[in-house]
Amino acid sequence: MMIVVDVQNDFCPGGTLAVGDGHHIVPLVNRLMAHFGRAVVTQDWHTPEHASFAAAHPGRHPFETIEVAYGPQTLWPVHCVQGTHGADFHPDLDLTKAELVLRKGFDPAIDSYSAFFENDRTTPTGLDGYLRERGIGRVFLAGLATDYCVAYSALDAARLGFDVAVVLDACRGIDLDGSLEAALDAMAAAGISFISVADFEWAAPPLADNQEHRRMR
Repeated sequence: MMIVVDVQNDFCPGGTLAVGDGHHIVPLVNRLMAHFGRAVVTQDWHTPEHASFAAAHPGRHPFETIEVAYGPQTLWPVHCVQGTHGADFHPDLDLTKAELVLRKGFDPAIDSYSAFFENDRTTPTGLDGYLRERGIGRVFLAGLATDYCVAYSALDAARLGFDVAVVLDACRGIDLDGSLEAALDAMAAAGISFISVADFEWAAPPLADNQEHRRMR
C-alpha cells in the first residue's frame, strides 16, 4: 500500500512552511500511485490557534523547541489551517487512486506528525486497523517532509510490525539542525528500506489489491 504524506500547498514553494523543492516530488508521487493502483493520502489539518504554532505562544518564534506534556515540541509557523488554501493538496497531485484521505493534527492541543499516532505516541489515528483489515503487510511511503511526518510515519509503521520502505527521491526534507540525517539514521536502525521511484519501473501493470507486499519481496 502506498502512503502519501502531506503533499499540501503550505509545504510547497510559496507556502508558509515550504520544504525546499517540495513540488518536485508531485509527478514522482503520481507515478507511484499509478503503479499501486490505490493509496492512503494524509492531510495536515490544524485549527487556527493550534498549540504547535509559535503564534500560540507569546514571545516564542518559529522553530524554537518547548517542552509540553508529551515531550519536546518544535514550534512551527502557522500552516495547513483547516479549510484554507495552504491546507489543500498540491493542485497537480492526482488523487484518483486515493482510497482514504486521513486528516491529522486537528486536535488543537497536540501535534500529529505520524499517520499512525499523534505525538503523544499513544493516541492512534486508526490507520493501523484500516490496513490490517485489508490484509496489508507492507507499506511504501513518500511525501513531505522526510525528517518529520514521513519519518514518524515510517517508524511507527515499523514499530507496529509492517514491512516498511521509504521512496527517498519522492520525499523532501526540512533538515532543521541536522534533523534529516538523524531521521535517516533512525529509520535505517529500525530496518526500514530506502528505495527509489526507478525501482518500480519494471512493474508494467499497476499493483492491485493486496499484492504489493508479496511482489516487492
